[in-house]
Amino acid sequence: MGDAVTVAAIPDIRAYRDPFGACLADERQELDNAGFAATVRAVSGVFAAAGLGAGDVVAIALPNRVEFVTSLFAAWRLGAAVTPVDPASTGAREQIADASATLIVLDDMAAAKLCGIALPVVSLDAVSAPARPGPPAPASSISDMPALLIYPGDETGRPTGVVLDHANVGAAAQRICGWYAMDSATRSLLVRPLVEVDTIMVSVVAPLLSGGSAVIVDALDEDGARVVIERATPTYLSADPGTYRRLVTGPVYRSMATDLRYAISCGSAMPDELILEFERLYCVPMVEAYGTAECTAYCTANPVYGLRKPGTVGLPLPDVDVGVVDARGGLLPSGVAGEVVVRGPNVMRGYLGRPRESAHRLRGGWFHSGETGMFDQDGYLMLPDR
Repeated sequence: MGDAVTVAAIPDIRAYRDPFGACLADERQELDNAGFAATVRAVSGVFAAAGLGAGDVVAIALPNRVEFVTSLFAAWRLGAAVTPVDPASTGAREQIADASATLIVLDDMAAAKLCGIALPVVSLDAVSAPARPGPPAPASSISDMPALLIYPGDETGRPTGVVLDHANVGAAAQRICGWYAMDSATRSLLVRPLVEVDTIMVSVVAPLLSGGSAVIVDALDEDGARVVIERATPTYLSADPGTYRRLVTGPVYRSMATDLRYAISCGSAMPDELILEFERLYCVPMVEAYGTAECTAYCTANPVYGLRKPGTVGLPLPDVDVGVVDARGGLLPSGVAGEVVVRGPNVMRGYLGRPRESAHRLRGGWFHSGETGMFDQDGYLMLPDR
């Protein structure tokens, strides 16, 4: 869709190009491109009526379902940022307060866990079947406005919001699309929680940007998930080692093997024996990747078509610089361990309301990850502490 297009424009562009093409599905519903765009416009009207506007923040506390994604794009249409919330998290209330959310979208389960929050509430019913009056006009010139406020786990226990703007999200999505050769035939199987930035980027934004589609399941061991998978025949999935272990030890979704092209491993290290067993059962390559919320999901990945090295997290993505530095910030050669640093259009604007911490982590033109790594002789990144 081009570098100049922000991800907020994806629904309208898809509807214009291919109104009846598949777009988004879960165990409850399916949306084609026209239906997706119409729902996003309608939900943006619901949000606007509730007081959300450009520069505001909406907290989304929904499980994996279509309404999470339509709410995400509806907020972006208005120029608002989204902070995805896990209502079961002990820091959920602190996150919502730190993000200065204008309103919150939640279902009954989240409402029970977050009762008493002094915010306007938009219910699941309101975004599931929104009224369709004339929607507000989309915001313009939003590339430098915040798109996501992500709150990764913090060892200090303080809520620390990672600010990702529309330029970050667009740049990261374009690089993910290119690296994994996504196209209009791409169909992602979304199995990880949508509160995680890599799920949003790799399993939703990138495939929709490429013209492909996304299928959402809440849990792979549910009967409904099997039906959705067999109907959708995904071409890839991105998951953590725990999910892949269930896929090789539990029921094998043979229908996945029909069109599956590759599988992406993220999060903790993937054991070599698990990679081999998954590849044996599903007959597709498993590719490991690495990234952080501050890098808008991935900054390195093993190639799908090329040399894959188990035990590494691959090569830097295009136009993303990844280095390993010593305590003084000097770049180190391959084979020498140091701190992993990253720079590129995917790197965050900073931490919300934390200028000193932002300056420290973004010093010298690099994002300092705090993780130990080293490159091998072929330029593949290894993370020995994973």
